[in-house]
Amino acid sequence: QVQLVESGGGLVQPGGSLRLSCTDSQFTTFSSYVMNWYRQAPGKERELVGSITSVGGRTSYAGSVKGRFTISRDNDKKTVYLQMNSLKPEDTAVYYCGAVWGPRRYWGRGTQVTVSS
Repeated sequence: QVQLVESGGGLVQPGGSLRLSCTDSQFTTFSSYVMNWYRQAPGKERELVGSITSVGGRTSYAGSVKGRFTISRDNDKKTVYLQMNSLKPEDTAVYYCGAVWGPRRYWGRGTQVTVSS
């Protein structure tokens, strides 16, 4: 059973940076999955922040974070990262990772990111 666990969230001032991680050390087929980062702010729907492909590590991002956020993955460590720079108050949300491979989907439980002075 895949159990993705996010970490790295917290409170940061506007303009600051955080790096989120998402991992399951027992996720033996991790490298086959597209890995996504999502976020959900209070009162809003969950939105896709960005993705990284299983092969080639190609990334794509929502327009609201493009140029500020970077997704990367380490298949040996079975970990995907979300580097967030130039954070804004509107980036405040619970951030989730998700793994997708065909019909298979797994989710983490999320980590809170709060951007506030």
